[in-house]
Amino acid sequence: MDGGHELRGEDDGGILFGCDFGHCLECAKLEGDRVRCDHVCRFAELLSGLEFTFGRDNFGAALTRNAVNIIAELKRASPSRGVLRAQFDPKALASQLEQAGAAALSVLTEEEFFQGSLADLRLARAAVSLPVLRKDFVFDAWQVWEARATGADTFLLIVTILRDAALRELLALGRQLGMEPLVEVHTREELARAVDAGARIIGVNNRDLRTLDVRLETSLELGEAIPAECIAVSESGVRAKEDIARLRAAGYDAFLIGEQLMQSPSPAGALRELLAVGPSS
Repeated sequence: MDGGHELRGEDDGGILFGCDFGHCLECAKLEGDRVRCDHVCRFAELLSGLEFTFGRDNFGAALTRNAVNIIAELKRASPSRGVLRAQFDPKALASQLEQAGAAALSVLTEEEFFQGSLADLRLARAAVSLPVLRKDFVFDAWQVWEARATGADTFLLIVTILRDAALRELLALGRQLGMEPLVEVHTREELARAVDAGARIIGVNNRDLRTLDVRLETSLELGEAIPAECIAVSESGVRAKEDIARLRAAGYDAFLIGEQLMQSPSPAGALRELLAVGPSS
């Protein structure tokens, strides 16, 4: 692990904990306790009366268009910056970002530190035809079913908090439900684990979850190690057209951008400016 941090243990649900993970992963631990206690009853309640449909499996296609493919992220707040957007209307934002040219949407559903919710996901999903990703600390099969039932087309898996077995199981479940997950890594070791697990869409998070520091160089350093058959996504710290041009030259197919958009007076305008780099750049 970066900075000499060692894993100190793992729980029975497949989530790994580092000695300096910070608030986000502690939140995941608490959420995991709640999920495992009642997910069977909640699962039955979820499916009761629900006309279940499988995912459209369209996320990968959206990220490999001959264009600048931006996954526009909707989030109220973050652990590192606090509230990003006080006036947060998921339905309006989703519609505006689709019209501005987003390839897909990412919606935060983690409640305690990102102030997200499944309600935000439902509202965004209803407003657009774009693929929508559920972004949360996903480590339980219940959360995958929940994402699908809420309308998500895909979901995030964070390698650093999952054991290999859990990572493989959640990848397989996602595919069974027509959802190809975005598998997030931050180091070469995590990238190797993602590839070994069979990940097809790999996101390199430029933010270190332990320190919350952001380095665009993380994507540049790992880009060459991502297999050519995988879809490569750069996450966090992409703030300018010049960043996108560098990352495209390094082989990245798409870019997940949230804070840069949410902190702008006009998220749609900020997205249009980033897209102006052009597909051939």
